[in-house]
Amino acid sequence: MKAIVINQAGGPEQLSFQDVTEPVPADDEILVDVEAAGINFIDTYHRIGLYPLEFPVVPGLEGAGVVRQVGSQVEGIEVGDRVAWAFAMGSYAERIALPASAVVPVAEDVELEIAAAVPLQGATAHYLAIDTFPLAEGDRCLIHAGAGGVGLLLTQIAKMKGAEVITTAGTAEKAALSRLAGADHTVIYTETDFKVDIETRYGPNSIDVVYDGVGAATFESSLDLLRSRGMMVTYGNASGPVPPVSPLTLSQKGSLFLTRPTLGSYIATPEELRSRTTDLFDWISNGELNVRIGAEYPLAQAADAHRALEGRQTTGKVLLSP
Repeated sequence: MKAIVINQAGGPEQLSFQDVTEPVPADDEILVDVEAAGINFIDTYHRIGLYPLEFPVVPGLEGAGVVRQVGSQVEGIEVGDRVAWAFAMGSYAERIALPASAVVPVAEDVELEIAAAVPLQGATAHYLAIDTFPLAEGDRCLIHAGAGGVGLLLTQIAKMKGAEVITTAGTAEKAALSRLAGADHTVIYTETDFKVDIETRYGPNSIDVVYDGVGAATFESSLDLLRSRGMMVTYGNASGPVPPVSPLTLSQKGSLFLTRPTLGSYIATPEELRSRTTDLFDWISNGELNVRIGAEYPLAQAADAHRALEGRQTTGKVLLSP
């Protein structure tokens, strides 16, 4: 079968499309024909070695497909079932063997391509708005990269919770997508300093929570926008890791809260993963949540997909199609 293999850390050129041995599921695993694999920024961190892996490795943590084979100890899953998964390394491939505990069922009225876009970015948006800083009616949040995969979903969930949503985006086209998702105000950060814009429009220290997947480029200005006892949620490193922060800085800026969450801590059990994806799939089925597929690349073009993602040329979710 065909798969993408990383043999050593480096740029997108390290994503090699090649023949590999078909995986054999263990007793507690299932074998799935991959319909679509989700691309996430964490995949680029694995590729460059920021989050070290043992090479060679087939990357990709997320996808959806149809069950081809079931291990002898697996219960409740049958051949032909439609499933999606999160945190199962090896998704950039035609088939994947993965633990049965990592998959969630996909309803017939949810397309598998849409299902592949939900487990990581959707669950991330879910835990950020529901648990990390539980949004409520009247809260004002700032979401960076509002037209990205997490940003578009997080905006919609925030609006469901009654929050006022401010986003940042790099182009007018991305800003329009963010507003279409429900953003009340969007700052085009390539044209306007987002901190100045927000302070001019809303006043100083006017933000309850910042959700920031960008990292180094936006961190300090975001801290300055928070109200006393507001929360800075830095959950990604798209522009590079945030530098070390003194706790005294948080004190001086108004007893701020700072957290660096990771999805793994919020889907620590199969039950928690299923609970979050159940909400997401229900919202999709009911028309309350729109999942934008910004681009879909053939598996062989994974390197081009990574270049587009890292170059901030994408909106919504980017998928690979085996």
